[in-house]
Amino acid sequence: MKSLFRKKPVDLIISESMEREGGLPRSLGLWHLFALGIGAIIGTGIFVLTGTAAANYAGPALTLSFILSAFGCAMAGLCYAEFASMLPVAGSAYAYSYSTLGEFIAWFIGWDLILEYLFASGTVAVGWSGYIISLLDWLGIHLPTQLVGAPFNHIAGQWTASGSIINLPAIFIVFLLSALLLRGVKQSAFFNSVIVVIKVSVILLFIGFGVWYINADNWVPYIPPNTGEFGHFGISGIFRGAGVIFFAYIGFDAVSTVAQEAKNPQRDMPRAIILSLLVCTVLYVLVTAVLTGIVPYTELAVPAPIALAIDRVGTLAWLSPFIKLGAIAGLTTVILVMLMGQARIFYSMSKDGLLPRFFSNVHPKFKTPNNATIITGLFAALIAGLLPINVLGELVSIGTLAAFVIVCISVLVLRKTHPETHRPFKTPFVPFVPIAGIVICLSQMVALPLDTWIRLIVWMMIGFAIYFLYGRRHSKLNKLSEKNN
Repeated sequence: MKSLFRKKPVDLIISESMEREGGLPRSLGLWHLFALGIGAIIGTGIFVLTGTAAANYAGPALTLSFILSAFGCAMAGLCYAEFASMLPVAGSAYAYSYSTLGEFIAWFIGWDLILEYLFASGTVAVGWSGYIISLLDWLGIHLPTQLVGAPFNHIAGQWTASGSIINLPAIFIVFLLSALLLRGVKQSAFFNSVIVVIKVSVILLFIGFGVWYINADNWVPYIPPNTGEFGHFGISGIFRGAGVIFFAYIGFDAVSTVAQEAKNPQRDMPRAIILSLLVCTVLYVLVTAVLTGIVPYTELAVPAPIALAIDRVGTLAWLSPFIKLGAIAGLTTVILVMLMGQARIFYSMSKDGLLPRFFSNVHPKFKTPNNATIITGLFAALIAGLLPINVLGELVSIGTLAAFVIVCISVLVLRKTHPETHRPFKTPFVPFVPIAGIVICLSQMVALPLDTWIRLIVWMMIGFAIYFLYGRRHSKLNKLSEKNN
């Protein structure tokens, strides 16, 4: 049992992050890291979830839901910032837990992160497919229905045939972005930065022009009275809305997966994580305020609420194609950053011996984890092409929340076990901040459907089988222990 909880020394992790020969080059500055954070966060949440959450749960007070949800993310974000500055390595929460909670927990969180990054890239690729099909229809180009959807639907716990064969556009975007990632992290980061500028510009256009068409009467009552059912308006609706739109913030932790490729990770990683969360929160609140000011919240339960608001204001019809392009751009960068993060999780676990060496191979010319990127792209494409979006979304949420909980716990543990370790950035108000992060994230995990928990348990059982059959025996720490004995 003791071997299950052997810890990777903090000094060893730091020394490995400084290795240059055959490793990942440090080429990302603060702007690249900040843009990666924005690129990962702004996507489905702002273009889709705002309308549904306002119409069904919080009304105009959804602005408070976004602030509340951001508070929970900020607690975890501050913990991530401390680790990213202290242990600037690829691997994110996996690497952090390895140094604090031991190898078995590190494997658990590494396998869990696959749910976040791999399944998130598949989830968002399905959303991207929906938007691109809508845009093509608007242009008069119609793709066969058999090639634009998953072969199965999952409704009320039942699997049924959809009539489609495969979601071809979703597979296409995953392969395209995987090819870009193979070319180099700097090129990928530049592409991400360009797309981030486009989608933020579109959002600012909506805010800047939409604010002149707000009808303040639509904000009354600001907090609609509760219907008698918990979570449907009133104060409880604000909390339920916060849980629903939590998905809108998923992704900021992906910044930490490229810490080993940052030029100055001790300074830039905390800044990028905190700034990206702050900027996205401000944009989310402003978009929600304008949206509910233009359209009564009761009418916002539609797949494209921002497009609906533009249609209501005839003079803003020219913005409609830009909104669709902004949504496509937003989803594109989310897929890119998720694929990038997953490849580096595979790379980090492989370097520790928990996965085959195949995954830690670095391309001699492009200096990218090419094998890990290819495998990530293949599996993400299969997921996007074959599974329905509602099943994928729930798995992503529970995987992300579990990672946040582990990171918050790890900060508390490492403060006790390694108080002497240099921390360029320190999480403030410890233990309040990590404990608040644990409580908020656990409460949102509990609120998820039972089916999602069952899928998580099945996924983890598969992961534990791989660990005990391969990872435990091939672990570098295990080999070092056998050599010393």
